[in-house]
Amino acid sequence: MYKGIKKKAAILFSTVLLAVGVAGCGGAGNNNGETVSKGSNASETGSGSPVTLTVEVFDRGIQGQPDLNNNTWTKYVNEKFGKPNNAIVKFVPVPRSQEVDKLNVLMAANEAPDISFTYDGNTVTRFAKSGGLYTLDELLEKHGQQLKSYLGEKVLSYGKYEGKQISIPGKRTLIAWNGMFIRKDWLDKLGMPVPTNRDELYNTLVAFRDKNPGNVDGVIPWATAASGMNYTFGNLIPSFWGPMSEEEFVTTTNWLKPGTKDAYKWLNKLYNEKLISPDFALDKTTKQADADVTNGKVGFYAANWDYPLSQKIREPLKQNAPDANYVAVDTFKNDEGKYLKEMYNENGIFSFIPKSSKNAELAIKYLNWMADPEVMFFLQFGEEGVNHKLVDGIPQGIAQTGENMQTSNLNMDYTLIVNGAELGDTEKNVRTYAAALAAGDQNYEKLAVDSYKINTTDGYTGFYYGVSNESSIKYGKTLGDMNKQMSDRLVVAKPAEFDALYDKLVKEYMDAGGQAVQDENIKNYRDVKAQSK
Repeated sequence: MYKGIKKKAAILFSTVLLAVGVAGCGGAGNNNGETVSKGSNASETGSGSPVTLTVEVFDRGIQGQPDLNNNTWTKYVNEKFGKPNNAIVKFVPVPRSQEVDKLNVLMAANEAPDISFTYDGNTVTRFAKSGGLYTLDELLEKHGQQLKSYLGEKVLSYGKYEGKQISIPGKRTLIAWNGMFIRKDWLDKLGMPVPTNRDELYNTLVAFRDKNPGNVDGVIPWATAASGMNYTFGNLIPSFWGPMSEEEFVTTTNWLKPGTKDAYKWLNKLYNEKLISPDFALDKTTKQADADVTNGKVGFYAANWDYPLSQKIREPLKQNAPDANYVAVDTFKNDEGKYLKEMYNENGIFSFIPKSSKNAELAIKYLNWMADPEVMFFLQFGEEGVNHKLVDGIPQGIAQTGENMQTSNLNMDYTLIVNGAELGDTEKNVRTYAAALAAGDQNYEKLAVDSYKINTTDGYTGFYYGVSNESSIKYGKTLGDMNKQMSDRLVVAKPAEFDALYDKLVKEYMDAGGQAVQDENIKNYRDVKAQSK
């Protein structure tokens, strides 16, 4: 892709993702830059009324989910951590789809939970720069040695700004991101192989449209949803990119990378040939795409690498289309024969302590407690024989209802310091995560293992600048919203109007802050390179 880069080079191809990666390292500590105090005596054990520690938890709206503040996992937390620390841990549900908006409201009102979190690094930096967060270095040193040891310096570095720790990034044990999936049973009926490049995929989609191998009402060759949702275009865009220098690849907005325009033109062609979900741009919750997939109408789709294993997809698909067999596929090959795809950095969700909290010390003690291997194992896997069974040393989840139910994969909403299974070994982590998702179905376990392998092949991770991009902080939300709107508009445009529309939208994007972000990326990149000489 560019000279001198290794296969897994640390590069970032998206302005928005750049902002996230950089902002994960960002944020001032407090209004005056002073070292954080212990806060109240909330973390002191002993007599007296217990102190309430509030902790954010995502409300994902899962059907049949238990009370998010009163279930097996919250009871364990209060028994094992709360009682010894004379505390009550109260969980504050925040809708997953509205988490940033909700956090903005809570922070503005000084009502955010003692431990709040988000995947949006820009949001963390913005809060910190306005003096809304504690700096955590002293607290970590005094009460977070176990946490520091588990996360390590590299992961923690993503939560620093100007040398100060202002958030606690979770460790991401599995770094695959997007995946692509195709109906193998449909291919078999048509006598077609699994596609390995764009041309083969195009021919396959046409066959799905014209021959309808599933004999369904309203066949959808390629299902997707509005930009920014779980459904994506996989690694299609990078497969069109032409040669670039390392600096260009790292710093240039996607919209100006050579080949991006051709990629969207190809998607536009597919849409106008009725090969993509007809009303995808209106599907801003993925409900329609999910329904189409689980009703057996969809031949191909791209989403998170593990999306087919999510309960909301797996279970209804089994009921509605029991013969459906999705397999992981790698089909977007570039001119160099590579299947470039972005992977996650080592950091996951960002936990932080709002300046309004009176329980900063207790909050760090809580996260430190969570780093105990026994605690982490229980929160992720529960009790053997109840929540999981051991098969060849790998804990395999047992489907649950009621208070034992986990509302997120491996309870990630209750295990803030880790994203993904944690058994100390990548292969075991993949197998464990696959087993947890598949709930005993070996076909789905294989799908997850295959998908992870595919989507960490020819992968690259975000370039780590070590400093925040101030322009990205300033313009990030505007540019993020524009990104989504641009993608959707370009795909559904009339072919004759595509070129002019693309040029117009990209100019508007650059004028709205894209150029400032790109210019600052270039400066920061050159500074990093100069310092490394």
